Amino acid sequence: MSGDMSSSTLARTVARAAVLVVLAWAVILGVVLAFGWLVTHSAGSGIDAFDDSLARDIAGERTAGLDRVAEILTLFGETIVTLVVSPIVAVALWVWQRSVVPALFVALVVGGVGGFYFVATSLEPRDRPPVEILDKGLVPTHSFPSGHVGTATALYGLLIVLTWVYARRARWWVTPLALLPLGVVAARLYQGAHHLTDTLTSLVYTSAWLTVLTVLVLGHRVRRDVSGAGAPTPR
Repeated sequence: MSGDMSSSTLARTVARAAVLVVLAWAVILGVVLAFGWLVTHSAGSGIDAFDDSLARDIAGERTAGLDRVAEILTLFGETIVTLVVSPIVAVALWVWQRSVVPALFVALVVGGVGGFYFVATSLEPRDRPPVEILDKGLVPTHSFPSGHVGTATALYGLLIVLTWVYARRARWWVTPLALLPLGVVAARLYQGAHHLTDTLTSLVYTSAWLTVLTVLVLGHRVRRDVSGAGAPTPR
């Protein structure tokens, strides 16, 4: 009986977490779309004017050396990097921890961020900044939000979270990875690929999504570590 009750409790816990994850994703998406609508309609004319002015100012500071730096930083936000690295991380943790939970966390982070980008670019088209775009071949109306920034924040954010949760001794070694998304922001602005609000939106919604999943998917592990740290050491 106790085993059945335990299984039933686990099932309810998982179902509850799944519902909360879906609701959180929908809420974040709603906020992103609402902000995108604001920016792309007359109510956002002031934001648009500021973004365009900033883009022109940045473009006026371009040099051959900075062009190369921007190209390198942009690579850290390429989709292919996430598609290669994230499955490796997921499988490695699955095998090491003998648990599907960290792999599920990785899948939800990457899939959720990809979903935000796809829906937002489809429903809220926004023209790229009115400057020469150094990253050629981009869809002209997919400025909002920034896929590169979202991807970079998701990948390096999940690496930091997973290290803090499962390999705490190495946490300070990976924390500097938090600077990479900021580098991608600078690169995309420099290349004229996105407005400032496009990049900041991606930083915010991806960070929010990471936080939600950390609490709902990895929260049990975090709570266990905290309670264990507060317990007296056995003698």
